[in-house]
Amino acid sequence: MTERYLNRGDRPTKTGFGEGVAEAARSNPRVIGLGADITASVGLDIFKNEFPDRFFSFGIAEQNCIGVSAGLALAGKVPVFSTYGVFAALRTTDFIRISLCYNQLHAVIGGAHAGISVGPDGATHQALEDIAIMRALPNMTVLSPCDATQTRLATVMAINELDGPVYVRFGREAMPDFTSPDQDFQVGKAQLMKEGRDVAILATGHMVWEALKAAYELEEQGIHAMVMNFHTIKPLDADAVIYAAQETGFVFTAEEHQRIGGLGSAVAEITSQYCPVPVRMFGMKDCFGESGQPRELMQKFGLTSDSIKEMILRDV
Repeated sequence: MTERYLNRGDRPTKTGFGEGVAEAARSNPRVIGLGADITASVGLDIFKNEFPDRFFSFGIAEQNCIGVSAGLALAGKVPVFSTYGVFAALRTTDFIRISLCYNQLHAVIGGAHAGISVGPDGATHQALEDIAIMRALPNMTVLSPCDATQTRLATVMAINELDGPVYVRFGREAMPDFTSPDQDFQVGKAQLMKEGRDVAILATGHMVWEALKAAYELEEQGIHAMVMNFHTIKPLDADAVIYAAQETGFVFTAEEHQRIGGLGSAVAEITSQYCPVPVRMFGMKDCFGESGQPRELMQKFGLTSDSIKEMILRDV
C-alpha cells in the first residue's frame, strides 16, 4: 500500500516564510529584516510585529535593499530581505551578483509570489524566470519548498545554518500543507515522497502536491510512479536524479516556472551526463502568464495533476 500524504489544511507558503524568519530571530539576535513596502504581502509582518526594532522598510527600492543587506552582512548581521520574486530576483540581479554572490556574503532573499498561482496580479507579478537566474549565480543557494511548513523549516535553515547568499522561493495563495512539522529538512538532499518503478516525477514547489495526486491516481491504473520533492534547486541532488533515472528509465519534471532554465533544465544537465533517459518537462512553455484565479491559471497552463497524469499515460 502506497503511503499517502495528507493535506492538513491549505496555508500560504508566504506564512511559512514569515514564521521561519521570526523563529530564527528568537534565537539569533543578529537577524535583521528588510522590507520593500509590501511587508504583510510577503509574510515579513510576523517578524516586524515581534521585532520592530530589528525591521527596516525601504519602500520601493529593491536594489537599495540588496546594497544595505551586503553592508549588514559585512557588519556581522544576518539580513533577510523579501519582496515579490519578480523584483527580488530580476530587478536586483546585478546587485545580488556583485554585492552578495561575488563577496560570498550571508544574506537571505525571500522571493515571494512565485509561479503562475499568484493569480489576478497577472504577468508583471508572476515570477517565472527566477530559478533560472538565481541558480546561474556563483555561490548562490536556491531553495524551493513545497508548502508552508517546509517553507518555515527551509527559512530557519537558510538563516541559522547556511553560509553565503540564499534565495528562498515561495508563493502567495493558500496551498495544501502536508509536510510533517518535525521533518528533518536537509539542504541539497531531495525528498523521496513515493517509490515507483515505471516513471519518475521530480517536482518542486507547489507542483509536488500535484505530482503526488497524479501518482496516486496512476497507481489505480497500474502505473507505479516515483515522486521526489526537489526543495533544493541548487545544490541539486545529483544522486537522487541518477537514482530516479536508473530505477524508472523515464523522468518527468514539474515546476511553476519556465521550462527553460529551471528544475527541468537542471535535471536534464545531470541525466545527459550520467544516465541518459527521456526527460519530459511540465512548466510554462516560454510564455508569460496572465490575470485569473490561481486554479484556473494552473489548469490553463497545464500545471495540474490531471495534466501530469494525461502526459504520462500518453508517453509511458
